[in-house]
Amino acid sequence: MTAADRPTERPTAPGFTIITGMSGAGRSETAHSLEDLGYFVVDNLPPALLGKMAELAARPGGPERVAIVVDARGGVFFEELEQALEELRRMRIEARVVFLDASDDDLVNRYEATRRRHPLAPAERVVEGIRKERQMMAALRGAADLVIDTSGLTPHDLRDRIREAFADRAPREGMQVSVMSFGFKHGSPRDADLVLDVRFLPNPHWVDKLRPLPGTDPAVRAYVTEQPAYRAFLERLEGLLDVAVPGYLREGKSYLTIAIGCTGGRHRSVVAAEDVGEYLRAKGLPVLVVHRDVERG
Repeated sequence: MTAADRPTERPTAPGFTIITGMSGAGRSETAHSLEDLGYFVVDNLPPALLGKMAELAARPGGPERVAIVVDARGGVFFEELEQALEELRRMRIEARVVFLDASDDDLVNRYEATRRRHPLAPAERVVEGIRKERQMMAALRGAADLVIDTSGLTPHDLRDRIREAFADRAPREGMQVSVMSFGFKHGSPRDADLVLDVRFLPNPHWVDKLRPLPGTDPAVRAYVTEQPAYRAFLERLEGLLDVAVPGYLREGKSYLTIAIGCTGGRHRSVVAAEDVGEYLRAKGLPVLVVHRDVERG
């Protein structure tokens, strides 16, 4: 084999995080949060330049972690993103895609609050721009490593989610699992990989002394866990996770979000989320348990 036939040696570059998603869903806030965590952040870089950015980042003294914001302002550049990600894979550079999403109502309200125009509907209604963007982004959302639903989140809440997902975690360290309790009456989370419903269990809300207490209280926990159906549910769920989680790991999934819902998100789902989180931690997985609606009830 001649020198010309040998594969080109590429420098080892830091892992890349691609931030994308719906306009108004929190890309800028996510970028600022990653910057606070020590990421070198580039806003609106054309995907075709990702490979060049990787080469520059690999130079001595380059950044340890890089985040790139790609959004609807890139227009036709979205067609180049998959090619750019494939180029990074050929360079053996870890690249993960974070997709920010939110409900249409939340996006409309945010645009109305800021009086901004949607980038895909400068002369039309905001809802039309959202519709066009959802169509354009559907495939990218489906291929994302992590989808974060920012519906109902304050900027502070979003920063907490980003810190929880990214702080002190190197690429390919393992699959990060988030177990979230929620209330169906407040809407199902859009970023969940698995959604479970525990409304079949008796509701502590109808027990006067338990109603004001959260699911983390020992009295509520005892009431829920002593229900015969709860233990049967948990045993079968653990069996499902024993099959599904290793499969996700083999497929290289970086993030897994399990959402467990009850009516208000205050009692039953909180107890179940705590138990599922404890079970997965015992399996050696990094687990974050979040109670989305426990203060709302």
